[in-house]
Amino acid sequence: MFKRAHDMEVELRNQMRGGNGTVKITHIFNKDELPEKSRLLAHLTLEKGCSIGFHEHVNETEIFYFLRGEGIVNDNGQVYKVAAGDAVKTGNGAGHSVENTGEEPLEFIAVIILEDANI
Repeated sequence: MFKRAHDMEVELRNQMRGGNGTVKITHIFNKDELPEKSRLLAHLTLEKGCSIGFHEHVNETEIFYFLRGEGIVNDNGQVYKVAAGDAVKTGNGAGHSVENTGEEPLEFIAVIILEDANI
């Protein structure tokens, strides 16, 4: 399946998960275009000072791969500075948050994979 950038759905979420500002979510593929055990494949952009609030991932795993900018990730109580090339994986009921602490947009790819208790 091929998809052009201009055909990708763009969503703007204010105070996402209790965070600050607006998060731009470009859905690379929509949920109905992804494999059954996937819930999200998106490019997220957080402008300076924006954040996604702390939230848990139960029965799923979320992976962030950072493309641009600088920020802080709280990965289940462990706080890390992140930049382009870094990655974070959160699942098994653990939680995380992410905040842009830099001067330029913080951009990353997010993938959510559903867990199957029968495997």
